[in-house]
Order: sequence, then structure tokens, then C-alpha cells
Amino acid sequence: MTPYVADPVYLNGRFLPLAEAGISPLDRGFLYGDGVYEVIPVYSRQAFRLDQHLARLQATLDGVRLGNPLDVDGWQAVVGELVASAPWDDQSIYLQVTRGADDKRDHAFPPAGVRPTAFAFASPLVTTPAAVRATGVAAITVPDLRWARCDLKVISLLANVLARQQAVDQGCAEAILIRDGVMKEGAASNIFLVSDGILLAPPKSRLMLPGITYDVVLELADAHGLPVKIGEIAETELRRADEVWMTSSTKEILAITTLDGQPVGTGSPGPLAGQMWQWYQDFKNNVMRKG
Repeated sequence: MTPYVADPVYLNGRFLPLAEAGISPLDRGFLYGDGVYEVIPVYSRQAFRLDQHLARLQATLDGVRLGNPLDVDGWQAVVGELVASAPWDDQSIYLQVTRGADDKRDHAFPPAGVRPTAFAFASPLVTTPAAVRATGVAAITVPDLRWARCDLKVISLLANVLARQQAVDQGCAEAILIRDGVMKEGAASNIFLVSDGILLAPPKSRLMLPGITYDVVLELADAHGLPVKIGEIAETELRRADEVWMTSSTKEILAITTLDGQPVGTGSPGPLAGQMWQWYQDFKNNVMRKG
């Protein structure tokens, strides 16, 4: 066990200490990044929207023609065991499936007899400190150099890693990806804008990974009467927005107050960011924590 990964972990049908878990160096996840993953937030030991997360996992598996090593009941049992065994009430459950280990390195799929590798573990779910939320964070824009199936939650994340590191190198929290003059998402988050009191959201497409938090934000906006416009967002709209937010299960709703060295709006978190954050906390405490 480490401060970030609880014992036991799950690997190919067994629960065992992290120090004893190992896979073949010929595993295609290691050789090619040939695999998929899912991350499930847990609040008060209740997995949030587990069925939707498992459905997204299945959709990604289908998208890369990779068989699911477990059925829904099997994954639910794995998640339940990890949640119960971990020392934290709020957790992040990581699931990963790769195409397994053949006896050679070959780009083509391995023979049908090669079983997928299934791995899962629990980590603490750590959200943004209040002091950071109070000031907001800085972000940069970068060209979106990823492939054309960004809707698939695959482990081949090198383009995202490089974009995020570019942001970190400049003292920023996130890199916002721009493709053909259009904003898509962050390297590790979804991005929302506020302009003239309207919440702007990019549409779900093959060029964006729609997060579960993305869905929650839109549901909360609808429930509270906040006007929403879903559509392609030009880079020019991003740069003149009154507010810009990054959202994810760990960031929740976090205001971006500086973009490429220039202030967003007033340069401080806007009123709707604070309002949405409060709606999200109410939803988390009244719904997410109750399963």
C-alpha cells in the first residue's frame, strides 16, 4: 500500500497487495498503450453512477474491439470489494483493461486465446482546497494534437500528458485544447464558459471525452434554471468569456481566472462558478453520498 493506492488491488480475478501485483512485460498495455480505463468517484463509500461508468467502459471496449473480461455484476463486485477495503470514505476507483500479453510483439490483435488483463485499485478522492477555489487557477491553450477518437477512454494518453506538462511547466493548472479554431476540452478536464449569463458547453462528439461531471453540471443548470447553450465554441469565444471553468470528479467546478497570461473576465472567480460549485456540493451531499 502507498498513500495513494490501497491494498488490496484487483488483478485478473485476484485481490492481492499492490507489492505482489505484476503483469508480463509483453502485455499490450505496456507495449502499445492498447487498453482502456475508467475512473469512478466514491462518496461516503457510495460509488457514484456506477452503472453509467460501466456503460462508458463497455462503450470504449466496443470502440477498440476489446472483450470485456467481466460482466456488470462482476465489475460491481470488484468495485464493492475495493471500496469496502480502502481506508478512505471518499475514493477514486480506477479500472483498466488491456488486450493482454501475447508471446511476441505484433501490432495485429493477438490470438483469441489471449485473455485481457483486468486491473483495478482504490485511491483517496482529494478535491480542490478552498484557498485555490477562492483565487481560481491559470491555464494555457495548446493545439489539440490527439487522434480523432477522443470520446474513447483509452490509456494511450501521451498527447494529454504532454499538454498537461506544458501547462505545469508554465505554472498553470490545465491546458485547454484547440482544434481548427474550436475549443474541445482540457487535457484532463471538461471546459465550460459563461457569457452574458449563459452557460456554454461544447457538444459531445468524437473529439471530446464527455465526463460524468459534465453531465451533472448540465443537469444542475437545468434544474436551477440557468440558461445553457450547447454548441461548438470558437477560440475567440473562449478568450472573451466572462467566466471559464474546468470540471472533473476531483476538480469539481474550478474557475480558470487567467488564460495565456491574460485575465478571464475580472480575473477572479465569477458569481456563476461559485453558484454552480454550491449546487454541486448540495447535490453531492444529498444525492451522491446516499448512493
